[in-house]
Amino acid sequence: MADAVGSIDTPDAQDEAPESKKTRKGGKRAKKGPLKRLALFYRQIVAELRKVVWPSRNQLTTYTTVVIVFVLVMIGLVTVIDYGLNHAAKYVFG
Repeated sequence: MADAVGSIDTPDAQDEAPESKKTRKGGKRAKKGPLKRLALFYRQIVAELRKVVWPSRNQLTTYTTVVIVFVLVMIGLVTVIDYGLNHAAKYVFG
């Protein structure tokens, strides 16, 4: 089945690299200076931050309330466990 799609027997003409082009050492970043790379990095950060879906004020209030309630519950749980272990240690060790 040499005619199958994706066969490795007969590569497409697109896949073959032309002989006339020279490859640069270091890729695309080899010729750019550090300031140009820093500017590119900054532009990419800004572009990614524009893609972020920010929560509305109502959602932010809800999320904050949920986090505070969860933390208070965990503080209470740890306090109760600590109190119980403290009394158990005093009972066992006198």
